[in-house]
Amino acid sequence: MIELDVLIDFYKRGERQGPGSEAASLKALSLLPIAQNDPLQIADIGCGTGAQTLTLARHTRGHITAVDLFAPFLEVLEQRAASSGLQDRITTLEKSMDALPFATHSLDIIWSEGAIYNMGFANGVQQWSQYLKPGGYLAVSEITWITQARPTIIEDFWQREYPEIDTAAAKFSILESAGYTPLGYFVLSPDEWIDTYYAPMEAGFAAFLARHDHSEAAQAIVEDHRQEIQFFREYQDYYSYGFYLARKG
Repeated sequence: MIELDVLIDFYKRGERQGPGSEAASLKALSLLPIAQNDPLQIADIGCGTGAQTLTLARHTRGHITAVDLFAPFLEVLEQRAASSGLQDRITTLEKSMDALPFATHSLDIIWSEGAIYNMGFANGVQQWSQYLKPGGYLAVSEITWITQARPTIIEDFWQREYPEIDTAAAKFSILESAGYTPLGYFVLSPDEWIDTYYAPMEAGFAAFLARHDHSEAAQAIVEDHRQEIQFFREYQDYYSYGFYLARKG
């Protein structure tokens, strides 16, 4: 089993593959000026196992195309959709987010929670714009500085991990330069990192290690995530995910 397979196994058993909550998804949805009965075409890009995909299916009349690079995540989503009676509302698509097959101006909403960093925020919002109808909506969460000043250790860490991290003001400037009109913004709470993401992850460490016979790869993944969790607990006052809502011009 290659390390990527081990990493996919680590993530696919979690309800979420990043910070967030159903409440946050619903709050973001409430900031879009759409009617609940509008027959929307929605793409959820970087959907993972689809916690937010299912929320969108339950709370809109839209058809959601759930896009992810990894088939095992999509298989879990398909099972969850079938169990919820939502399989007719969700189509899964195994594709890279930088090579999407959507027709120009075919989507009412592009949704992406905690995933756009894979191609970079500026690149993502620019590329994805072509798929949105004029007046269509973008809803993305993105790692964001939530203070103007922070310790050097955290600056250095994020410059290594994701140099595009920035303040909300800078992110909205990027959106405006790409032809979007900002509609709303809010910050995920620490609970939406710890309670709904990190705590379930920590609870699964022992079973994950046992499944992989405490292999070197499995132990490295667990140790990396333990350090990540501790880092957030120490520095949560300085960064979080910001949720950005915008309309295409």
